Amino acid sequence: METKLSRKSKKLEAVLWSIALPGFAQLLRRHYIKGIMFIGLEFLVNVMGNLNTIIVLSFNLKIEEAIAETNYLWLMFYPCLYFYVIWDAYRDAGGGEKAFSYLPVVFSAYFVTVGVVFSPSFTIAGHLIGPLWLPILSTPVGLAVGGLIRWILLKIYMDRETEEVL
Repeated sequence: METKLSRKSKKLEAVLWSIALPGFAQLLRRHYIKGIMFIGLEFLVNVMGNLNTIIVLSFNLKIEEAIAETNYLWLMFYPCLYFYVIWDAYRDAGGGEKAFSYLPVVFSAYFVTVGVVFSPSFTIAGHLIGPLWLPILSTPVGLAVGGLIRWILLKIYMDRETEEVL
């Protein structure tokens, strides 16, 4: 018998494996074709966008070099792919059943993509943030905006359902 705790554990496991490498959670759930496809797409976009080089340079605070190494035309695909694969893994593990629960993840993908777009020129206190850190900093903003829009939509639809009952 599956408990509430084990269901939550499966969802968290799926999300964490997907964060580690998109496609791993799908392999865990024996969705081999989907998992291999996601891993292949992740490697393709990662290599073509120079993401690993960007990560190393950004962690060493060589932001200008990271910007120079970035292939923005490829890197812009990464956020939507990354967040979609995480969402797919979460949903396959039994999550995402509540109304509009996908909105925070979708808006994170949007905001991270916008972060990629503005990363070569966006500064804070005169310091470039770069193609790794600005997208990462955009994630909580996307989660918050998506959560707010989800809350508004739930309020609108719940109010309408209440009116229909009366």
